[in-house]
Amino acid sequence: MLLSGALLVLAFSPFDLWPAAVVSIAVLWLVLAHAPARHALVHGWAFGLGVFGLGVSWVYHSIHLFGDAIAPVAGLLTAGFVALLALLPAILAWLLRRCFPCPRPWQVALVWPAGWVLLEWVRWWLGGGFPWLLLGQSLPDTAAGGWLPVGGPLLGSWVLATLAGLLAWLLSEPGRRARILVLAGLLILSGLGLNQLQWVQAEGRPLKVALLQGNIPQDRKWLPEERAPTLALYRRMTLEHRDRDLVIWPETAIPAYLRTVETDYLEPLAEETRGMAVLAGVFTYDYARDGPYNSLVRIDAPHRLAYYKHHLVVFGEYFPLRDLLGIFHGLLDIPMSDVLEGGRRPLLPVDGISVGPSICFEAAFPDELADALPEAAVLVNVSNDAWFGDSLAPHQHLQIARTAAAALGRPLLRATNTGITAIIDAHGRVLARAPQFLRQALLGTVQPMQGMTPYARWRNLPVVVLAILVLLGGCVFSYGKGRS
Repeated sequence: MLLSGALLVLAFSPFDLWPAAVVSIAVLWLVLAHAPARHALVHGWAFGLGVFGLGVSWVYHSIHLFGDAIAPVAGLLTAGFVALLALLPAILAWLLRRCFPCPRPWQVALVWPAGWVLLEWVRWWLGGGFPWLLLGQSLPDTAAGGWLPVGGPLLGSWVLATLAGLLAWLLSEPGRRARILVLAGLLILSGLGLNQLQWVQAEGRPLKVALLQGNIPQDRKWLPEERAPTLALYRRMTLEHRDRDLVIWPETAIPAYLRTVETDYLEPLAEETRGMAVLAGVFTYDYARDGPYNSLVRIDAPHRLAYYKHHLVVFGEYFPLRDLLGIFHGLLDIPMSDVLEGGRRPLLPVDGISVGPSICFEAAFPDELADALPEAAVLVNVSNDAWFGDSLAPHQHLQIARTAAAALGRPLLRATNTGITAIIDAHGRVLARAPQFLRQALLGTVQPMQGMTPYARWRNLPVVVLAILVLLGGCVFSYGKGRS
């Protein structure tokens, strides 16, 4: 089961082999359906260890290299995180076998996938949420990608989990090949058909944009002697592209508090960039609340129009249960790890249109990005994935952002420090990208969009409610058959 779980990671970037998700989940379904029920918990946990042990291995990289935790501590924290995540598929496996003591192949194919959807939904919000490596996030720009604007990544996950169930049914009962292939064909053809629908429409003229990838090493980013060269770099890169409508700097591109650079740096730069919009990531200190915001500021606008990050990263930007877990806080040295929570409803005006901003991890929550719709015609996400080095994380993060763009029907501009900076269209396709670990201004145009996809309007609620009904109905039916 460890290998089956690890296989699932191949469905995601940088591998992008989405059929691997179908094979991986099919193996899980087959093992759970045929192994003794008392072993279900162990099989589910082993599967989860395979998925997260490989899929989020970058956590170790971040904690050890940039959190200044010694290798044993970083290994212990990463192993604990993986083990906790793996408990969720373990609990799902146990519950499925409790509800279906003698599962029939068609139940595995058509009911169990609803359980997987609920598992992902729990991971979406539990403990602040970690909707990473959701099956549906492997679908942008694929034959099944048309499901994303209808029901978001959770509906995409349901489709793949159902295809996996149909594969498991085919292997269990090859005599029903025709019926199973028809069902699988209908799912795939439906996705292709949905790909042809236009949920949103173009609005206004395309914007000329420049996304700045400064490529500042994380281990030097906050050194006092690096502040002046960094500020000079972003000023020079910005002024080189004064023909652009919009220039975007990465998350915390300015390695200082906003107030310390406002008079001597930002005000002169605002004069030099008059007529263009410049968005920059910077920490803003709130003296009333005695803490910093991770913010995205329009530096050329009066009063420094700003968006403050709302969905913070657990342990990275705030530390829960500090009284109980304070010992671990002392083992890490993460700059700006006590960040204040900003408000929802993000909107920033740019050249007559509204932009929906987000910062880093927030791209994984398309239901929250939808707060900016329908007004926002373009989405912006700034990030500093230098924390994860040359690992799987920056590739996975880009794919997650592509999923959000496809689900919401909005182009998304993603500016990062070391990569992967990209211009993404409203279908989740990458129009342009900058190579990792290279200093570059990524130039391009983006077409603002208007309208609402079904997912932008209804978010996760319909999929979650339907999954609950399907799973409960299947359990009741199974229990009734067992008694008779």
